[in-house]
Amino acid sequence: MRVRVQFAKTEAMKYTGHLDLFRSWERTIRRAGLPLSYSQGFRPHPRLNLAAALPLGFTSECELLDIWLEQDEELEKIKTALIQAAPPGIDVISVEPVDPHAPSLQSIVESAEYLISIQPLPELSQRVESILSSDSLLRRWRDKDYDLRCLIHKLEFSGEDEAGRQRLIALLSASEGATARPEEVILALGGEPTTSRVHRSRLVFRQEPV
Repeated sequence: MRVRVQFAKTEAMKYTGHLDLFRSWERTIRRAGLPLSYSQGFRPHPRLNLAAALPLGFTSECELLDIWLEQDEELEKIKTALIQAAPPGIDVISVEPVDPHAPSLQSIVESAEYLISIQPLPELSQRVESILSSDSLLRRWRDKDYDLRCLIHKLEFSGEDEAGRQRLIALLSASEGATARPEEVILALGGEPTTSRVHRSRLVFRQEPV
């Protein structure tokens, strides 16, 4: 049985890395008493599949995890058990069945939508328009040059939050081999990533309307 769990990653878990999150989910499923399936071979691995790595310091309401179980269980029973076993910082939202032969989550993710809150910048709307009207926006990441502009599908100013930070909605490429990082968008705008807040609000998959 393969099920897909949508969950939120909140403040208490935002500095937990991708691998530690994976391990945390394995422990959560064990505490929940669910019959987690393992791969065959000399070193069996839990059959878990996270949709897309969320960088350290980010929160999210749309994270997805596929879990393979050794036997069928009632969906409501799975959801209740996971909610009760999940650590602080992981909020289980929904549990749905998935075709066991469906593609992996990572292979069908196309883009991710983020809500970005930054310290006030002068003429932010003009800065956004300058990026969107550019033919290219060359950046460097891990000693490699790439064009950030072609990875930005949408970028718009969205007012201010309760703390007076300026808010932006960004839809960025998140496919394998072509992923845009919100921190790079903040830097391109002239902002400071370390004082900004980033929340992932939506994952867009292949053949899903943007």
